[in-house]
Amino acid sequence: MTIDFKALTTPEIQNYLQHAIAPRPICFASTIDKAGNVNLSPFSFFNLFSSNPPIVIFSPARRVRNNTTKHTLENVSEVAEVVINIVDYDMVQQTSLASCEYERDINEFTKAGFTEEKATLVSPPMVKESKIKLECKVKEIKALGTEGGAGNLVICEVLVMHVDDGILDEN
Repeated sequence: MTIDFKALTTPEIQNYLQHAIAPRPICFASTIDKAGNVNLSPFSFFNLFSSNPPIVIFSPARRVRNNTTKHTLENVSEVAEVVINIVDYDMVQQTSLASCEYERDINEFTKAGFTEEKATLVSPPMVKESKIKLECKVKEIKALGTEGGAGNLVICEVLVMHVDDGILDEN
């Protein structure tokens, strides 16, 4: 079967690609705006791209239905810092709650039942329940388009990583 993307709608293209490129790790990004409002949102468009310098990239896409942007993208444009909290199985249900759309002043930590933990180098808080947390400085935001479904690459340099001692062994 050959699938010509020129003949498909954006949701159809997204559906094919999300199922073809799997599994994907989940980036649970905590950000903060210049007024101090915290945002927490999961992204499956996420991965490691370099170890020297240590670079991770996630992509908050423009909403297909109304071509608007997410609070996460707006926040990293205002305050160029993010904590990427890695989601494990025990966090999946609560993480799903944080993916709902809320007004800007609503704290998804509270809505999803997660605990804010002060980061050591950046302003956004960490998710205490996450076993791996990456404090990052946003180096660049690269818009890939202006229409609904267009990604925005948030290129982040990892400054420090926190790992729960319980998941490490002597090696």
